[in-house]
Amino acid sequence: QVQLVESGGGLVQAGGSLRLSCAASGSIGSINTMAWYRQAPGKQRELVATITSGGSTNYLDSVKGRFAISRDNAKNTLYLQIDSLKPEDTAVYYCNIRNIWGEYWGQGTQVTVSS
Repeated sequence: QVQLVESGGGLVQAGGSLRLSCAASGSIGSINTMAWYRQAPGKQRELVATITSGGSTNYLDSVKGRFAISRDNAKNTLYLQIDSLKPEDTAVYYCNIRNIWGEYWGQGTQVTVSS
């Protein structure tokens, strides 16, 4: 079992920045992929960015150049640096991990961007 706890969300003006964190505990495993998803009101959850345990990253096209995913394996923590925020980035952001034992989700953190 894996527990994921997100933090760092909040209300920010357009053009601002936020840094989301996700603390992982439990049976994380040395080989895994961690990711950030988001879900805006009335929309389906979408994959924003992924990072493997080896450090390879991928991004949703609409966030490339503004979002940066990173991880600190020693601290079992996942990060998402979000710059140049836009109102359309408003959503609940979820941390996700996939390993040999399964897939796990955090409870989410709200990001609200005002225009």
